Amino acid sequence: MSAEDDASSLYLGLISGTSADSIDAVLVGFSRGAPQLQASLAHPWPSDLRERLLALAQGGAVPDLDAFGRLDVEIGQSFADAALHLLERSRTPAQAVRAIGSHGQTLRHRPGGDHPFTLQLGDPTVIAERCRIDVVADFRRADIAAGGQGAPLLPALHAMLLARPGHARVVLNLGGIANITVLGADGSVLGFDTGPANGLLDAWCQHHRGEPFDRGGAFALSGLPDPGLLDALLADPYFALPPPKSTGREYFHLDWLAAHTSPGTLQPADVQATLLELTARSIAAAITQQAPMAEEVLACGGGVHNDALMRRLGELLSPSVLLSTSRYGIDPDFLEATAFAWLARQRLLGLPGNLPAVTGARGLRVLGAIYSAPPRESP
Repeated sequence: MSAEDDASSLYLGLISGTSADSIDAVLVGFSRGAPQLQASLAHPWPSDLRERLLALAQGGAVPDLDAFGRLDVEIGQSFADAALHLLERSRTPAQAVRAIGSHGQTLRHRPGGDHPFTLQLGDPTVIAERCRIDVVADFRRADIAAGGQGAPLLPALHAMLLARPGHARVVLNLGGIANITVLGADGSVLGFDTGPANGLLDAWCQHHRGEPFDRGGAFALSGLPDPGLLDALLADPYFALPPPKSTGREYFHLDWLAAHTSPGTLQPADVQATLLELTARSIAAAITQQAPMAEEVLACGGGVHNDALMRRLGELLSPSVLLSTSRYGIDPDFLEATAFAWLARQRLLGLPGNLPAVTGARGLRVLGAIYSAPPRESP
């Protein structure tokens, strides 16, 4: 397939990030290779499934292989539900969509060690069967097989959409984990995971308030950061590692937090305030070190709605200006899902999706595997 043949096609992107707060679904068209968001929605997880996913992401174990297989299918069914809901709401026929790019749900990301791997579940064959659309999935393992981190994968798209010659910028994705893309004034691109963003904040809020996230940062603002705990958390070796590097919720989770504090020694609100300060400080330190000349930091992801976090980041990043990507016409809530629609298109065109300077891979790689849809039934 050539880019010219693909000019009028729509692609559908699906992702559930490390926060597992929803399945983000987007319909994307392309103009001169650049994605144009056509429709979007955040599809809720079934509550019991989300609870199991969060438990697994925080170090829990699947009881047996049967449970693992069922979970893969359950996640695939939920992803298919999200895709079908988007098609129905946007009144888009399946035949108008060239392919679905499905990231899946990450349960483990272990890019280091003797046998590096990454694991995303969400059976693509289930999605293809139910939606009657080809699915591209499994985007990260080719980069890891080539010696890379398998993440982050968004910097190539960030560079396409937001790089400006002669201007130094940073794109900051505030998901469960925070990652940055450094767009140099000279056209260079660097990116890596800085550490926790919403993941720890959400988990602590859920544990102590029964709420899935800290709306506006109000819980954190009701407490005060504890200097001793903050110093202990910031001393984690991950923050001092040079890029390329990536991490996940299986590393930064509540057990990791518990290893640095004694139960009952701090008020829950003070711990939440400390976690917010940890997020802001670790991000600001990474940007200051890798992009000291950045004029703007453009934020996307769910964390842009945490007013307290954005305000603290703005203070720490000054004189760089902190803005939402919405300032440049890019919806901050759906940029990541858009990226996987773009990566699906890259795969079908036989074009690479990774940046070796970001992930550390031995070279450019075409990412993802294609899962063909069954033939459509004749009317």
